[in-house]
Amino acid sequence: MQAREERRSTVLSAGAELAVFEYGPPPASGAPTLLLVHGYPDDHRLYLPVIAELAVAHHVIAYDTRNAGLSLVKQPPGDFTVNALVNDLFAVLAFTDAANVHLVGHDWGSVQGWAAIQDPRASGLISRFTSISGPDLGHFLRWIRSRARALRGWPQLAAQLLRSSYIAAFQIPVLPEAAWRLFLTRLYEKAAGRRVNDNPRRGLALYRSNRFPAGKVTAPKQISVPVRVVVPLKDPFLSPNLTSGLRSWVPDLTVIPVDGGHWWPATHPAELAKLLQAP
Repeated sequence: MQAREERRSTVLSAGAELAVFEYGPPPASGAPTLLLVHGYPDDHRLYLPVIAELAVAHHVIAYDTRNAGLSLVKQPPGDFTVNALVNDLFAVLAFTDAANVHLVGHDWGSVQGWAAIQDPRASGLISRFTSISGPDLGHFLRWIRSRARALRGWPQLAAQLLRSSYIAAFQIPVLPEAAWRLFLTRLYEKAAGRRVNDNPRRGLALYRSNRFPAGKVTAPKQISVPVRVVVPLKDPFLSPNLTSGLRSWVPDLTVIPVDGGHWWPATHPAELAKLLQAP
């Protein structure tokens, strides 16, 4: 089944031109609205198989995040902080006239989703959140500190730091860009079975702009909407243990372990569609 593109638009947001795609019934139809936000190194095409399942009865919005896919930063190098990404998200929602939105994020799309539901602008607009393989940055930092303080937490900490070691590699100037251009993109596309074009190189700024500088990552705020956290048990980058402590600030929390890897939304689209259609 192929997703039928209803409309493609361009939304301007703080120095970026965002390519926005809408599928299925329009908002005025009363159909439930889903906003799907992709991560690195993908663009909205990650979700096309899922959209094909959902667009029959849902108003589905997807967009290429800044400098991914067909979205452009008008004045390089641009702002790639989480705050800028969240502003983009709300710009897309304002443009599409969406309300009562079920927000879905994968990888960096989930990272910004956590920040979005803690933003005052989400009140009355975002009604629920599904997070897949992308933690809240404040929670992630607090989890690391808590494991570092107690000897019994060191094995979990060491395992997660090993999983996150690629982030340090991405901080090296020039070399990651060269590696993606010369061979990594080709290998990734072959393994994933989908095109990412120049997204890997363009998206490195996400990691270089959000490195937990002092004073810029705050403790999580209390969440008032229902949250489902999908935990792929074979994710090589994020430990299932990262869900520990979430319930202290996410009272309405459901943790859903699934049999899959980091890119579970792409490898199991029917399962994701079924989950998103569940009440």
